[in-house]
Amino acid sequence: MPTIEDVKKFLSQRGVEVLEFDEPTPTSETAARAVGCEVGQIAKTVLFIVGETPVAIVASGDVRVKGSALKRAAALSGKARLPGEEEVVLHTGYRPGGVCPFLLPEGLLVLADSSLRRFEVVYAAAGNDHSAVPLTFEKLLELTKGREADVCA
Repeated sequence: MPTIEDVKKFLSQRGVEVLEFDEPTPTSETAARAVGCEVGQIAKTVLFIVGETPVAIVASGDVRVKGSALKRAAALSGKARLPGEEEVVLHTGYRPGGVCPFLLPEGLLVLADSSLRRFEVVYAAAGNDHSAVPLTFEKLLELTKGREADVCA
């Protein structure tokens, strides 16, 4: 499981800083309060299981993923569901509340929702529930090797 130190090293090598906070940041709302930004600027990373396939979605903190749009964007069929804590750790290497889009397992599909394009800067988690990473949407796509998609309402 990657630690925040692993994520900090990965990001610092790419010129990106990690912000750390005393207060917890496990939800979009608490992260926005800690950062001092709009809830929508929080780039939450949520794992879904579509059929049997895990998919990581990075989306604005003020939107919800639509299962039908997710399945279409990922070219998958079957029920789209949120996994339990053990499955989240298994497929991402992170615990819920600290799932970040960086250093995810090779082969895990990452879709970045276009809802994040509304903002000049968005804030993703850095591998624990006390951190945030300020970056542009383009930098997020580059660092995650993600693909832009419209999966949210």
